[in-house]
Amino acid sequence: MSYSVVRSCKGCGKQNRVPGNHLADTGRCGSCKANLPTLDAPLDVDTAAFDEIIRSAKVPVLVDFWASWCGPCRMAAPEVAAVARESAGRALVLKVDTEAHPELAARYQVQSIPNFIVLRAGRVVQQRAGVAPRDEMRRWLEQAAPV
Repeated sequence: MSYSVVRSCKGCGKQNRVPGNHLADTGRCGSCKANLPTLDAPLDVDTAAFDEIIRSAKVPVLVDFWASWCGPCRMAAPEVAAVARESAGRALVLKVDTEAHPELAARYQVQSIPNFIVLRAGRVVQQRAGVAPRDEMRRWLEQAAPV
């Protein structure tokens, strides 16, 4: 079964299922045909969703490895959300809770959090531990964008 996100139409309020490989695309509501905007918020993912999104993403993906007990992670969260809003349609932002999904943290050798990874075509192009300013995260995504 493929991963999808349920999005509400701002026009009619109906729920629409958006496949993981179309999260960065503008779609149409299945009911009223109004435009469904691209994903503009960080998406909390599990291992299966992460793998599918990374495999099928047509845009760079910023991954925020975090945990609820981590003060710096909570400090970074508003900046991560802002990057997701500002990069809608040009990048995706995923959040991985390292307590719930330690296997993903181990896969990317995450030893301290917050830890940010940018992937393009499933490959790591940038990785950094510690809080990063929004401008820096945005720059990572711009540098990872396909030419």
